[in-house]
This record gives sequence, structure tokens and C-alpha cells, in this order.
Amino acid sequence: MRKVLIANRGEIAVRVVHACAEAGLASVAVYADPDADAPHVELADEAHSLEGSSPAETYLDAEKLLAVARRAGADAVHPGYGFLSENAGFARAVQEAGLTWIGPSPETIALLGDKVAARELARRVGAPLVPGTDGPVGTPEEARAFAEEHGLPVIVKAAHGGGGRGMRVVRELEEVEEAFAAAAREARGAFGREECFLERFLDRPRHVEAQVLADAHGQVVVLGTRDCSLQRRHQKLVEEAPAPFLTDDQRTRIHEAAAGIFREAGYVGVGTAEFLVAPDGLISFLEVNTRLQVEHPITEEVYGVDLVRAQLDVAAGRPLPVTRTPAPRGHAIEFRVNAEDPGRGFLPSGGTVEAVDAPTGPGVRLDSGVRAGSRVATTFDSLLLKLVVSAPTREQALVRARTALRELRVHGVATTVPFHRTVLDEPAFAGGDGLGVWTTWIEDELAPRLAPDTEYARAGEAGRTRFTVDVDGRRVRIGLPEALAAALSAAPGAAAAPAPAAAEDGAVTAPFAGTLVSWLVEAGQEVEAGQDVAVLEAMKTETRVPAPRTGRVGELLAEPGESVAADQVLARLD
Repeated sequence: MRKVLIANRGEIAVRVVHACAEAGLASVAVYADPDADAPHVELADEAHSLEGSSPAETYLDAEKLLAVARRAGADAVHPGYGFLSENAGFARAVQEAGLTWIGPSPETIALLGDKVAARELARRVGAPLVPGTDGPVGTPEEARAFAEEHGLPVIVKAAHGGGGRGMRVVRELEEVEEAFAAAAREARGAFGREECFLERFLDRPRHVEAQVLADAHGQVVVLGTRDCSLQRRHQKLVEEAPAPFLTDDQRTRIHEAAAGIFREAGYVGVGTAEFLVAPDGLISFLEVNTRLQVEHPITEEVYGVDLVRAQLDVAAGRPLPVTRTPAPRGHAIEFRVNAEDPGRGFLPSGGTVEAVDAPTGPGVRLDSGVRAGSRVATTFDSLLLKLVVSAPTREQALVRARTALRELRVHGVATTVPFHRTVLDEPAFAGGDGLGVWTTWIEDELAPRLAPDTEYARAGEAGRTRFTVDVDGRRVRIGLPEALAAALSAAPGAAAAPAPAAAEDGAVTAPFAGTLVSWLVEAGQEVEAGQDVAVLEAMKTETRVPAPRTGRVGELLAEPGESVAADQVLARLD
């Protein structure tokens, strides 16, 4: 390998740029229009536009990515995580184009990316499992039948995906069919596949995962555990390594099951086996992520292995840097700083990052994909940066984390930093006598106590306008920020664009910029205050919009699939 195309964006693209530089490899960045001035674009050795603003027309467009690889002369592709990182078709296309795929084989991705097939493989090697459907469920009615047979609660899960997308926990029988439809819709939007299956849901479980490395020489090494129980909407927010408060027997079972699954699959690369651990100690295999994880830095800090460099080495045919699980060197905690307002139900917050006040001190690491002036587009994932704090013990890591989070400020957009500060004062997480949180603890216990970010002022999305110009007689296509393009093309004395409509009594408004997924009501329908009337999607997450008061729905002012601005009036209640 000489030159690596990084088929991703944000902090993970920056992380891969750094790893490539250390390995003596050239790096090629790609970018959507909102990311034209992002750090990963400027840090890479070269960067190419994907000419678009949505995931589907940029980072999910395999043909565009491969075209850039050919144009740039890249001979390898690193997919990062999310987007096409677990897409077997893309991995195969990369290999068929004569490029090195920095990840497991397409066959392995297909096998383990199919969660139903992965469950069967886990069963063969003796990994613990809860009851689930034998394959993808075809209809909402079949989903309800499974719930009636096996009891509640159940969880609907996308069969081809990860990262918490396309998942719904259902506790009421009459809600199963709607949850199934919503999960399938979200899975289709995130992964291009809508198949879903069902499992019995373990109440109040911890989420524990094992980091696994495997090479082409037959070595499989489990690089310890991580706890990822602090989640909202199945999206992890805080992770730590090693997973605390596990018994030696639990740790051994998790390590052995993870290693067995990877050996059985013939895995070559870096991946993660995920498990649920019930309050009574029951362990159940969840899934395999056939890619690098967002939380990989805490494993790096504790076990001293550069996981991205390991990916590059394994892809080049070299052996693993370790042959057995090293002893952990202390404890590390990662805090995901997302562009979301925790006090407003973790609503996405687009806008411009005005400044970042970075914390300092021993054991502090900041992996960032933004800086002052960065635009935060709600069309992409909300992750801005990751704060990683390590120390000799968990107790010391918590102390350092409190200090670091007091220093950390991201100006210009609402973030999850206030949530993280609150969590560190919660006895359930930081009490020291055990871990009293579970995968829905934030929604169940903490969310009602989170205050809104009153300093946050929502801003509109910044796109780019494209022009074709002649430079020395040569036709060149350029992209300019919309504000600059508007200023250049405005006629003298032209009237300013009207300001967005202000919310009024009875107006159903979009709480953020995004896409209208569906209406849950019809024109003329009577609704109650607080009743859900519409579903919006932004940053790959669906959010329901409630009625501001009791009334009759008037005209619906937006169509499903339409992009809407923050505070845009969607309907009015008479």
C-alpha cells in the first residue's frame, strides 16, 4: 500500500490521516459540500469533492468513491465507521477495482453483518444467546406474532446495520407493528436494507463488548473489554475500558465467546463482539461490528495498541502487534461530544462552531473533527469530537474527567457536554460500589432532570452553490458557500430574503433542520396537546414532533421526504 482513500468524514477521517502519516502512507480525503472546509480535508495529503450534500449522494455513493480513488491513484480504501464500512458490496467493489480493502473480507462482512446469520454462528461456538426469530421478519403482523409467543419486552433490530440505527424496544403489544415499520424505515434510510428481526429484550442490561484483532496468519487476540451502557436511543455516549465490575468468570466467558466467533468466521482485521449482561449476571451475544468502533481510543490507551495502525498492518499482510491479551494499564473513559441538546430530548443542533476550548492535563486526549468555523450539518452524524481521559484507576479517571469536562467548551452549537458533567455526579455511574446504569438508563432515569442549553441559538444549514467558469480557456466547475454565491449573484438594491416564519400559537414547527419522514395525522383531525403529529429525521435519527396545543389540524404545509428548516411551520392547529 502506498496511498489510502479515506471513505469517511469527521474525527475518524482525521484519525486515519494521522495513522497513514505515521505508517508512511499518503492519504486522500473526500468531502461533501458541507464538509468542504473540514479539518480532515485540509489535513490529508489531497482532497476531492463528492459534489453533493446528503449522505446518499456523497459518502454512501460507492461509484463516486471509487472514481475518486482512480483519479487520485489510491491503491487502498479505509472505510472508517458508519456509512459503507460494513457494506459487503462496497468492500467487494473495492477489491474488484484492484484496491486493498482495509477491513475484513466481503464474505466475512456479509456473514457477520447479517445479524441472523451471526446469531447462528454464535450458537455453533457456544456463545450465550436470548430467544430470537430464525430470520428477518417479513411483516408487522409476523413481528406481533413473535411478541405474542415469546412475551414482552422485545427489540426490533435491523438485520443489516449497526450503530443503533433501525432499533426499537417495544413494551406494549399494540405498539409492535408500528415499531417494526419505524425500524424498517430507519434501516432503509441508514443502510439501504430494511430487513429486521426480533429478539427478547433483556431489561436493564449492561452493554459490554470485546475488542478483537485477527490476522491472515491465524492469530486471534481479544484486546480486553469495554462497557458502553450509557446510551440514548441505542447510541453510545460514554464508554470505558476495561469494563468495570465484571467477575472473572464473566470476563472469561466474554473473551472466549468473542474469540470463538471470530475464529469460526475466518475473520481477518479489527472488529468487535458485543454482548448484553443482565442484572442477574446472564450474558447474551448481541452482534459483531466488522469495523473499527467509535470507542477504539479507550482500548488504545489501556492496552497500548494503535488499532488503526493495526488495521493498516493486517491489510498489508503483516502479523498482529501482539500475540495475547496484554495486562491493562489503568482505566480510560471516552465521552462522545455530539451536536445535540440533552435538555431538549437530545435534539440535533446544527450551526457553526465558533470556538473549541480544549482541556489539558495528564491523561487527556481529544480526537476532533471540528474547529473554529466548522459547519455542523444535520444531514450527517452528530459526533463532533471525543474526549478520552485515562488514569491508573477508574476513580482517578473520574476525577480527571470532571476537571477536563469543566475546561471543555464548544461554542456556537448545543452539545452533550452538560450531560457528561451531570453523569459524573450520578452515584449510579460514579458511585464506586458497582455500575447502576443500563442501556436505557438515560431515558428511564436521567433525561427528565437535564436542563436545556439556553445559550444555544439555532442556525440554518450552509450548503454550496456550483458554477461552471472558464479559467485560461479551460472549463472548470467550482463550488462556493451559498452565502458568498448569493452575495455575488445579487442585483444592486435587491431585497433581502425574508426571515423564517416565527412560531405562533397553534403552529407546528420543525425543532431542527432535517427531513420530514411522515405525518402521523391528517388534515382536519382533532389532536391533543403533546400528541405526536409528525416524524422528522436529522443526523440519522428520527424524532417525533408533538402538537403545541389541542386543536384541529389545518393544511399540512410540507410533504414527506421534503427538507425543512429549523422553526419552519409544518402545519397549523385551528
